[in-house]
Amino acid sequence: MVGEPGLSRERFWAAYRVVLLGMQAEQTIVPIDLHLFELVSSTNEVVWALLEQGAGEGTTAIARSQTAGRGQWGRQWSSEPGGLYLSVALMPDLPVEEAAQLTLCTAWGIATALRIIPGKLSGVADRIPVQLKWLNDLVLQGRKLGGILTETRVFQGRITKAVVGVGINWTNAVPETGINLQSFLATASVPLIESLEMLAAIVLYGLLCGYQFWHQEGIQAILPRYLELLAHRDRPVPVEGVLGTIVGVTSKGELRLSLKSPQRSSAEPISDFSTPEVLIQPGTISLGYPL
Repeated sequence: MVGEPGLSRERFWAAYRVVLLGMQAEQTIVPIDLHLFELVSSTNEVVWALLEQGAGEGTTAIARSQTAGRGQWGRQWSSEPGGLYLSVALMPDLPVEEAAQLTLCTAWGIATALRIIPGKLSGVADRIPVQLKWLNDLVLQGRKLGGILTETRVFQGRITKAVVGVGINWTNAVPETGINLQSFLATASVPLIESLEMLAAIVLYGLLCGYQFWHQEGIQAILPRYLELLAHRDRPVPVEGVLGTIVGVTSKGELRLSLKSPQRSSAEPISDFSTPEVLIQPGTISLGYPL
C-alpha cells in the first residue's frame, strides 16, 4: 500500500457534510472509519485485512487505483487511476441463502443517491439518470458506469461479516460498452459533481442508506424500488430461444421472467415452459451492453 497523497481526507469529510446537509439527513446508522490510499491490490482485500486486525462495521477503504481489482464471478476489474474504488465493511447477520440482499440494497442505494443528490446539491433539475443492470451493475445511457462486488464470511449458516466493493468510472478510460461520469457531466448545465471526493461521499452515503433502509424496512420494501431502476425492465430477454419480460426480482436475487411464449426451443429447456414465469439464477445469463 502507498499512503494517501492523491485523495484528501479533508475534502472527503467536507463533501460528506455537504451531502448530509443537502439531504437534510443525520449520520447513517453505520459510523464511517475512513482509510484512503493511492494504490492497493484491491480495496476489498484492504478492508478484510483491517477486519482481521479488529476493525468494525463501517470500515471504509477508498483508493485511486488497484492492481488486482475484481468484479462479480471472479472477473478482472480494470482499476486505472481516475476511477473510484471503494469498499465498506458490514455486519448484517443474514442467512447465507439470502446473501444477494446485500447487493440488492446497496446497489439500489447507490443508484438512488446518484439520481437524487447532485440535483439537490446544485439546486437545479438536472439529474444523473443512473439505472441498474441485474444484479450488480450501475448503468448510464445504456453503458456500464460501475459495478458492485459483495464478499461474505459465514458462521453457522449466517453471514456475520461482509465487504461491499464499488468501482465507478469517473475520469478513467473505459471500453466501448462503458461510460465515465465526467463525459456525461460535461453536458450538464451546471457542475453536479466536482471532485472524486464528492463522488465518493455520494456513493458511500447511498450505500449506507440502502443498507440502513434494508435493516429497517426489509428486502420486500426494496424489491419494487430496485425493479423500477432496472434498465432491461421493458426490454425482451431471450432465454433458451424464448422471449421473456422482467417482472421482478426475488429476495435471493433471482430474476423473475414472464414468458411471451410457452414453446420449448430445445430438448433441454432450463425450466418447465408450461408455466408463465421462470426464475433465473444470478450469473446464468448475461443481459448485455449497450442497452
